[in-house]
Amino acid sequence: MIDLKVELPRLLPKAVEWAERQQADILATGIPLSPEQMVVARGVGVAQPNNIRIKLVDRLPLPEDPDLAAAALQTGLLGTNMTGLTLFYGIFICKHVYGNRNLIAHECKHVQQYEKRKSIAAFLQEYLSQIVTFGYSNALLEQDARMAAAIYT
Repeated sequence: MIDLKVELPRLLPKAVEWAERQQADILATGIPLSPEQMVVARGVGVAQPNNIRIKLVDRLPLPEDPDLAAAALQTGLLGTNMTGLTLFYGIFICKHVYGNRNLIAHECKHVQQYEKRKSIAAFLQEYLSQIVTFGYSNALLEQDARMAAAIYT
């Protein structure tokens, strides 16, 4: 088990670098939002919904770095139960849940949170600190995304 409070300063630059690479891939190969999804994105406050791309996957990717992968699994950010992951304008969504409006709203709210912070590095600094301090379910940015998505259930 990794002591995430101690290791976060060392892991954060690796997480940012991984997230930036993943976002670049999603933006290059992903699909734009459908008209209905654009309405949802605007509804949760996304300023630039035309920039969003979705990459459909069988399962969310894990970082290649073993420590980063272990931390992602330990915190619950990635793993078998997770079906979406937002990396600024790039969103991974598992194929079997693609039509879920609640999930789209949740992930689009994370896009809006990234827009407000203006970078992957700034968002991840705040988001991962909250997860390490309060746990995934109690992180304020995660609660905000769940509340924004609740109107689409």
